[in-house]
Amino acid sequence: MDKSDRQRKRRTQRDYTMGFKLKVVDAVEKGDMSYKQAQKIYGIQGRSTVLTWLRKHGKMDWTQPVRHVMPQSPKDKETPAQKIKRLERELAD
Repeated sequence: MDKSDRQRKRRTQRDYTMGFKLKVVDAVEKGDMSYKQAQKIYGIQGRSTVLTWLRKHGKMDWTQPVRHVMPQSPKDKETPAQKIKRLERELAD
C-alpha cells in the first residue's frame, strides 16, 4: 500500500453533483436515514455538509428550532393530598 492509498482526498462542495445532493436530501427528509448516517454511508466529509444541503435544497423549514411543549393537564396542578384522594376514589371505583 503506497502513501496515496492511505490518505483520503479532501472533497469540496463542487465534487458532488446536484442530483446526488438532492437524492441525499430527499432520503434524509423522508426519514430513511439521519444526516449522520448519510454522511457515513456515502462517505461525505465535513460535519455540516449535509445540513447545509438540507437548508439550501430541502422542503422542510430549518430556520427556526422546533420546540416541543408538553400539554398541561389539570392533574399536574394537584397537590399531593389531592392526588392521593383522587387515586383512592379511582381505586374504589
